Amino acid sequence: MIVITGATGLLGSQIVERLVQRFPAGQVGVSVRDTDRAADLAARGVRVRRGDFTDPRSLANAFEGATQVLIVSTNQSGEAAVAQHIAAIEAARDAGARRILYTSHQGAAEDSLFAPMPDHAATEGYLSKTGTPFTALRNGFYAGTVRLLLGQALETGELVAPADGPVSWTAHADLAEAAAIILADEGRFDGPTPPLTAPVAPDLQDVAGILTELTGRVIRRVVADDADWTATLTAHGVPADRADMLLGMFHASRRGEFATTGPDLESLLQRPATPLRSILEEAVTRR
Repeated sequence: MIVITGATGLLGSQIVERLVQRFPAGQVGVSVRDTDRAADLAARGVRVRRGDFTDPRSLANAFEGATQVLIVSTNQSGEAAVAQHIAAIEAARDAGARRILYTSHQGAAEDSLFAPMPDHAATEGYLSKTGTPFTALRNGFYAGTVRLLLGQALETGELVAPADGPVSWTAHADLAEAAAIILADEGRFDGPTPPLTAPVAPDLQDVAGILTELTGRVIRRVVADDADWTATLTAHGVPADRADMLLGMFHASRRGEFATTGPDLESLLQRPATPLRSILEEAVTRR
């Protein structure tokens, strides 16, 4: 029994889809906060149980009988995020799972300038002390995020954002497939994986160039002042603490925290990783 948390989310749902292509549906379980949202999985024979990181009793039931548990990191940040991850780790250990997997990040580090990265590092540190074999999936930065950074670029011809650096943007679909491959081969990795990333790390100047090619019109990269950019976000209703967190992503990328790339994702997939151009092409088509 392989149990996946967050199985109705963008990454978790794709991992489950890849798993049911490799295992009988009855050997796959999901832990979700809202079981109604996973009704289609239940209809296909996947074990669906309620599991909430803030409710340890629910996790004990959701993880019952699991040989492997894949914990998809929460959308929270700070102490709340780490506490939720720890609750899930403890529940998986207590359920007798022989391996615990966690969706970490290529940039996980205690001193990162981007708030979620110390959370990943703290979670990995806790995993290493449980005594249970674990695998921390050092995923590249989710490529879907780059769409959120475009702002009004496709309408105005200007990609306005703070100064940035290279980022190994990596497709959710590729990372989901890699997770399923690793779950199918329990001995593949012990501890943190090598970086699971696309092979290149473009910056927003590169993104503007790709958009120019795709749209046939010039998209200029305009570097915004940090304070002006966050002020614009808050003026549009973004909470100040979230705006500051997002700015931290740019600070971290300037320092090269997300520039690391490696061949291991493509080696796992046995094919090229999805290029950022394909993801941007979809964004252009959908606008």
